[in-house]
Formats: sequence, C-alpha cells, structure tokens
Amino acid sequence: MKKILERWVGIISGKLDKEKFRTNILQALPYWIASLITGLVAVFYAKVFAIAEAFSINTFKAYHWSVFLIIPVCFVLSWWIVKKYAPNAKGSGIPQVMSAIELSTPKTNRLVHHLLSLKICIVKILSSMIMILGGGAIGREGPTIQIAGSIFRVVNQVIPNSWPKLSRRNMIMTGAAAGLAAAFNTPLGGIVFAVEELVKTHISLFKTAIFTAVIIAGITAQGILGSYLYLGYPDISNPSAYIFVFVIIVALLSGIGGSIMGRAILKILEWKKNFKSSWFEMTYVLSCGVIIAFIAYAGYYNILGSGKIDMTELLFSKNKYGGWELPIVRMIGPIFSFTTGAAGGIFAPALSAGAAIGSLVAEWFNLAAVNANVLILAGMVAFLTGVTRSPFTCAILVLEMTDRHSATFLLLLAAMVASIISTSVDKKSLYEHLKEGYIDDVLSKEPVTKSDE
Repeated sequence: MKKILERWVGIISGKLDKEKFRTNILQALPYWIASLITGLVAVFYAKVFAIAEAFSINTFKAYHWSVFLIIPVCFVLSWWIVKKYAPNAKGSGIPQVMSAIELSTPKTNRLVHHLLSLKICIVKILSSMIMILGGGAIGREGPTIQIAGSIFRVVNQVIPNSWPKLSRRNMIMTGAAAGLAAAFNTPLGGIVFAVEELVKTHISLFKTAIFTAVIIAGITAQGILGSYLYLGYPDISNPSAYIFVFVIIVALLSGIGGSIMGRAILKILEWKKNFKSSWFEMTYVLSCGVIIAFIAYAGYYNILGSGKIDMTELLFSKNKYGGWELPIVRMIGPIFSFTTGAAGGIFAPALSAGAAIGSLVAEWFNLAAVNANVLILAGMVAFLTGVTRSPFTCAILVLEMTDRHSATFLLLLAAMVASIISTSVDKKSLYEHLKEGYIDDVLSKEPVTKSDE
C-alpha cells in the first residue's frame, strides 16, 4: 500500500520518469492500432461469412440439383486461389501462427512472411468465402487467428526504426489471442488460448500486451455487433444429480472422435504428398466436392457449413435429438473440406460434431431437455479438446459462448476426460503435427545458413 501511495505521489508531483512513460506509450500504440484493425476485420469477416453460409444452405435446399454444380466448382476455385497465390493460406491458420511464433527468432524471422502477410489475409478471406458458399464444412475462427497474426506482424513491420523495439513473437501471439477473442467474443478464451496452445512462455512476459489487445479487439467487435453470445443462453438449470456419469460417456466418445478425425485428416494429407502434379490435386478436390454434394442431395444437409446452425438448433429447439447420422456427417464434412487445401478452419465444425455426439448420447438414454443441453455442451468441449489437446481453452470457450457458468465443473470434467483419452490415441494434436510440416516447408524454401546465425 505504501509503494502504491508513493507512486501516485510521484505522478502528481511530476517526478515520474517522463521518458519511461513516453516509451511505454509508444510501445503500446502499435498493439492498440493492430487490435482495432483486427476487431474491424473480424466483424466484417464474420458478417459476410454468415451471409454466405445462410445463402448457400438456403439455395441448396430450394434447388436440390444445384449441389452438383455449385459445390464442386466452389471447392476447386477455393483450392486454386490458395494454390496459385498463397499456399500457406490453406486450412485453419492456427498451425501457421504456431510455426510463425517458433520462427520469430533473429536467425529465422525473415522466413515468417511465408506464413503471415497481407496477401495471405486477402487470399484467406476470399478462399474461405468461396468454400462456405460451396457448402464446405469449415469455420472462420482459425482463419481469423491467422489474419489477426498477420495484421499484428504487418503493423510491427511498418514501425519506424526510431520507434522503441517490440518483440516480434509477442506481437504475433497477442494478435492470435485478439483474433480468437474477436471471432468468438470470448476474451478469456483468447488469453488462455495464447498461453495454452500457442506458446509455453510464462504469461508475465506479455500479459499487458495480450490483455490490452483482447480488450480493444473485443470492444471493437462488440461496438459494431453488440454484446452478443456466440451461441446464446441454453437452459441447463437443475440437471440431474447423476449427469456427470453421462458427461464422462460423452467426453470419452467425443475425445476419441476428435482424435480420429484429426488422424484421418493427417493420413489424407500425407497421402496427398504422393500426388505427382496439380491435376491429381484438382481431381481429389473435385471428388471431395462431389462426395459432399451426393450426401447433401440425399437429404443430409447437415454436412454443409460450419455447423453453427446445427448447434443452435440442438440447444434451443424442442427436439434435442439429431439422430445417429448427425455425428457422422459432421465429421465427414470437415475431413473432406479441410483436406482440399482451401482456406477454412476446424473450430466450429469440431464443436458441432461434439454437439451431435452429446445429442446422440442424450437420445440413447432418453434424457430430458436440460440434461441433453449439458451433454451437448460437454460434447462440444470434449470433441474440440480431442482435436486441439487444449482442455482449458476449450472449456472456457464454450463457457463464454453460452454464459453457463453453472456448468463449469462439468465442462472441465469433460475436457479432462477427453484430454486423457485423446492423448492415448495420439500424443500430439492436429495443429502440432501440421505446425511441424509448415516449419519444414518454410525452411526447405529458404534454408538457414551459417551467415544467418
């Protein structure tokens, strides 16, 4: 208390080190500017993504035959744009950010432009928009993280040489956290994500920057979209005393499901490395589009889109049971969309697959609506944990998306069980495997020599 009073007395009396104060402001300013831009871009991206997703699904339902034309064409066009203009804009974007953080050292920093740049931002948005118009089972959250990381890096690059130096690595980490916070409207989730998923550095080294960035990006998004929840307020009041038993069942199934989906994606990507030319790649992409088109034409329209519509319907409609086929199609869709090489994330599709598993378990045991909602939320946490191996991030994200803090212990239980079971399938997450591939690819293009060291 005495030190605090002395500090304030120093400020009032003008004894505060003005040069240090000026330096702190100058160091904070790039973070503030980048956070504001991130919030604006995230809002724009969210709005056009939602419009495109709703338009495509409504079109396919109104004109069933159109799936055989629109889906394959959009899949190929989305893949081609990435292939032609920015190959590292493909997929989620989170592994690219993880790779960029690892490469942000004096020796390899010059390679980061392969992973984070304005061109990648543009291609990422354009490719994912075409993909979602074509019914691709992708999300915008992972892409928003790579876009935000790129924005923060570009802002850092344009700082004059006379400016106080900033940590390149901290800029990228902070950008990623701000991107996730703006995408989901989950500030705590953004902070925990940066610490748990992106880097193993102690948070004290960049806590001021990350808190400030998350707040500014979040306030910007809320200022335009309003104070919203990603999924709303599902009813989970007074669940059964024995609900934890079913939560464990859902967590086991969802954790395994997330791991299996991740392994399937990795196996397909590994197989694709044997393709001799772009024609083979295009044939595969076209085949993915045709497969999804046939499944949608058969009446399983749940395979299309990010899955947010499915999650909302399961949580808020009277019918809590999506049927046995819903978990299957919500896993098939992301597998065939993600492996095309087009831009698109896996966060939302993974959440929807977990919600479908939670709904199915509730149907097996004929549980009431309140209990079903708890299992749907638990499935979301567990499946995403199976993909990312970030249990705390996943639990906090779902808690902030729904503002259902009474389920905190149940969702943490689901995250813990899913983390244990998924690690038994594969010790590394999907993102960790992909990160290694991106780093190897970048280093192969511009190998580090002794002169760089």
